Amino acid sequence: MPTAISDIHIAHADPLPEPRLLRAELPVSDAEAAFIAASRSATRHILGGLDDRLLVIVGPCSIHEPASALEYAARLRQLAPHLGDALLLVMRVYFEKPRTRMGWKGLIYDPELDGVGDIGAGLRQARRILLECARLGVPAASEILDLVTPQYYAELLSWGAIGARTVESPLHRQMASALSAPVGFKNATHGSVNAAIDAIHVAAQPHRFPSISLEGRAIAVTTTGNPDGHLVLRGASDGPNFDAASVGRAAAALEKSGLPARLVVDCSHGNSSKDYAKQPAVAADLARQIASGSTQVCGVMIESHLVEGRQDIVDGRQGLRYGQSVTDACIGWDATVATLQTLAAAVRQRRAASVQAARPLSPQQTP
Repeated sequence: MPTAISDIHIAHADPLPEPRLLRAELPVSDAEAAFIAASRSATRHILGGLDDRLLVIVGPCSIHEPASALEYAARLRQLAPHLGDALLLVMRVYFEKPRTRMGWKGLIYDPELDGVGDIGAGLRQARRILLECARLGVPAASEILDLVTPQYYAELLSWGAIGARTVESPLHRQMASALSAPVGFKNATHGSVNAAIDAIHVAAQPHRFPSISLEGRAIAVTTTGNPDGHLVLRGASDGPNFDAASVGRAAAALEKSGLPARLVVDCSHGNSSKDYAKQPAVAADLARQIASGSTQVCGVMIESHLVEGRQDIVDGRQGLRYGQSVTDACIGWDATVATLQTLAAAVRQRRAASVQAARPLSPQQTP
């Protein structure tokens, strides 16, 4: 018998649906596509300084429970008109979680939270949730972690992220060059913004790389580059980087590299020292920067769910508290509303000061 030299460590190889078939099974309507395109355009305008509102990416650390995710989306939709003059609310709809060692990898990989790992079912659930968000009129954001799964759902995103663990990956940088939505690149876990700035430049360039087609075939993709990459400050293992001095240094690094001095700040992760309860305080500091006239912070990220805190997965879905995270701990809904109101007030204050400064002096005020 010949010596086995391939597939030694593969236990199963289960077929996945073709991306084209899943898209046909769960199609996006013309109205939903128009909404997603408009949301992307609004995001680009904020990132580019053409819209003085603040981009706010807010929602669960990860989606594990479709019902509570859609309830959160419905609440966000009800809240949006009250804050829409100052904030563009985009919901975190994260289906893939990078793990430092091991743990639940996300709804796409393990939709029943039981370790079985029915990825086909996970992809269907993910697409259904994103379609429902579009029907509700809620823009959606997600981290792009896997290099294959975006073919199944990425056209439904208004914003995408490349995380701190993958920002230095050449494969993720070239994949980002193909994405249709604006993409935020987080600073590396050790804190340096240089890797993210490099990634922004790389993703903006054309690339040619292997991928899969909508029919599931191996293809070579040629991209034109994604011009909407931007920096996300998420803190680091040695401390936060949301304060005015850190924001100023990051903005200066962007300018030195020939990029706009505008960035998004993540209130969670290293910036909250992994303490979810500190997120409102981080947002309040950013609000003070904005209210004082800063235009460098054009976006904020917040990890939030219906119920504050987090819980462990012990027996699949059995015994889980509805609306509470199973990955990073989140602030609850009431704290979320209060935090968003604080940010909106800061944007309005900055706008009012700008309008006042632009008014011509009256004869009595003329020096």
